[in-house]
Amino acid sequence: MGQTDFWSNSEKAQTTVASLKALNSILKPIEEAIAVSDDLEALEELAREDCSLEGDLAGEADRFGTLIDALELTSLLSGPYDSFDALVSINARDGGTDANDWAEMLLRMYSAWASKRDYTIELLDRQDDGVAGIQSATIAVRGPWAYGYLRGEMGIHRLVRISPFNAEGKRQTSFAAVDVAPEIADDNTEIELRDEDIREDVFRASGAGGQHVNKTSSAIRLTHFPTGIVVQCQSERSQHKNRATAIKMLRARIARMDEEKREAEQLARYKQQPKTGFGSQIRNYFLHPDQRVKDQRTGHYVGNFQSVLDGNLDGFFDAYLKWKASGAVPQAMADDAS
Repeated sequence: MGQTDFWSNSEKAQTTVASLKALNSILKPIEEAIAVSDDLEALEELAREDCSLEGDLAGEADRFGTLIDALELTSLLSGPYDSFDALVSINARDGGTDANDWAEMLLRMYSAWASKRDYTIELLDRQDDGVAGIQSATIAVRGPWAYGYLRGEMGIHRLVRISPFNAEGKRQTSFAAVDVAPEIADDNTEIELRDEDIREDVFRASGAGGQHVNKTSSAIRLTHFPTGIVVQCQSERSQHKNRATAIKMLRARIARMDEEKREAEQLARYKQQPKTGFGSQIRNYFLHPDQRVKDQRTGHYVGNFQSVLDGNLDGFFDAYLKWKASGAVPQAMADDAS
């Protein structure tokens, strides 16, 4: 990075910077833990001679314990794609206009979480609903371990609230589906895409975007025959850029599918918990009769709905990583059994 021509190739330079961030996300916490450990050892020797330092010793021990807990949590991000960037797709499901509005709320929630971590966010595709919210959207979240943290969000998210779109003020239940896949580099040889396996459809983009977007056939839809995966992109005015983004999305979905197959084989081998991926309800969000958010798998509970919507999701991510590593039975199943 110290070379004078480092930024002459912007794309390559940004890749290098991203790699440095990923390395520092591991090395800096380790270095800090080692430094605190050394300080703790020295402080312990002093406290043996001066009892007034016992309070400082206890505080430093707590700090060291917190650092170790964080390192242990990071060690759980051991999947083959956990260090990759993530592609997050959100689709409105049952619930009419409320579901469209709910999907957009989730889009803002994940964007807020990424911003808190100084991750970069790129909108790849968005289809607005005619009344409110979105029908679907896909964003790229780029930062250290983005996919490792976000992969546990894959599934159905359920919202219960008094509908702002119902004149009678009735309670409405709405659903949105979240899909998460690792962003795979174009030069990744493990994900092979053959032209004869892909059908490309070109169509006019819909929704907001200006006259050029609506009048030009710039949107791209790709169908991958071997897997049945369908992706589309219409966020750019350039058909070439939309095609490149759609290819990236297709690589991500295939990589995620391969990863799910490996996990399913492992779970079947050890007869562990059933699949909890895309298509299953993973979390309930309540605004009525009281405010709370509860994860169906881990039992992690937050009594402040707005805090979760503001992107404070780390508690859910941490609980999921620990739950997945433990091979425990989902909380909802345990509740049913009891």
